[in-house]
Amino acid sequence: MRYTREKLMQLEDAALAPYAMRSADTRGRAFSEPESAYRTPFQKDRDRVLHTTAFRRLEYKTQVFVNYEGDYYRTRLTHTLEVAQVARSLARALGLNEDLAEVVALAHDLGHPPFGHAGEEVLAELMKDHGGFDHNRQSLRIVTWLERRYPGFRGLNLTWEVREGIVKHETVYDVPSAEEYHPELQPTLEAQIVNLADEIAYNAHDLDDGLRSGLLPPAALARVEILQGLGDELGISLDRLDEFDRRVFIRELLGWMITDVISASDEQLQKENISSLEAVRAFPAKLVRYSPQAERQVASLRNFLFENLYRHFHIVRQVAKARNVLERLFSAYSAMPEMLPPGVQQAADEEGLHRAICDYMAGMTDRYALDEYARIFDPYSR
Repeated sequence: MRYTREKLMQLEDAALAPYAMRSADTRGRAFSEPESAYRTPFQKDRDRVLHTTAFRRLEYKTQVFVNYEGDYYRTRLTHTLEVAQVARSLARALGLNEDLAEVVALAHDLGHPPFGHAGEEVLAELMKDHGGFDHNRQSLRIVTWLERRYPGFRGLNLTWEVREGIVKHETVYDVPSAEEYHPELQPTLEAQIVNLADEIAYNAHDLDDGLRSGLLPPAALARVEILQGLGDELGISLDRLDEFDRRVFIRELLGWMITDVISASDEQLQKENISSLEAVRAFPAKLVRYSPQAERQVASLRNFLFENLYRHFHIVRQVAKARNVLERLFSAYSAMPEMLPPGVQQAADEEGLHRAICDYMAGMTDRYALDEYARIFDPYSR
């Protein structure tokens, strides 16, 4: 039996909760084109994102530690894959569209510049008088304009719901602007899931990388209520956390956050009598959430990571180095555009110099940015 697109959408319609987003109900694509014979529209979108240049570049973009710090730390790519896994788990448990959650997760960081949030802050400052910069809108720009793979249009021509999920991606650190995507309405539950999947993944895995690097001493974890409680529950002594215990601990922490979100979100959906996608969009707040107790505990974990890992002098030095590299590159390109590659010079003629430079630099990997810095400022670099 062949599972055609039509058959897959019938199965989807029968299996999903009433408030889920069905691919058959998509608002469609900006440019008309035939759909796949054996993939739903959201599955087609997922595959298009996976094959982009921007997605491959995430392999060499910083999550917390710059690429040269070690091969075993998370990169922006492995973080993205972890977010997609968490998003699918949440979507499956809540009866939502796994494919839509997955593609939004895979695309949510496409626009992230090199050197993590430090790189984003620098580009935002440099572009404040030239149209601004944030990575959500840059992700949307990549999938609607910068990627060139099809003869009939620029970008990937993704469905409206995927584009909405990208531009409305929102965590504690990312507050989006979505003027063209009904900012007065909530996004789909699938997109809301990605917001928390992102936070769940970086809370657990930044903690893991911090411990593995030695920047976070295990004994310090006892200062965080949820970490101490989890250690007691597992019978793991936090001040003697060996490699195996660390892996068990992080896995259980991840599972605890996922389970809490599933339970709390399901309770909220039932409490508010949410029975349709229209009700989801009209609700005045996000429906995918932690329980109140878990929200407080996760906030404490976030604050712990911010104070003890993200502000660690080693990370602060990396941030200072990244800031210097990006500021000097931007200044050099602006002063002498002739140094830019021909394609970027052409884009500058079409869209303005500063936006072309921003697109070029946002697409750089950590390694490429450092190599480019050496090529321009190191007299001995070829």
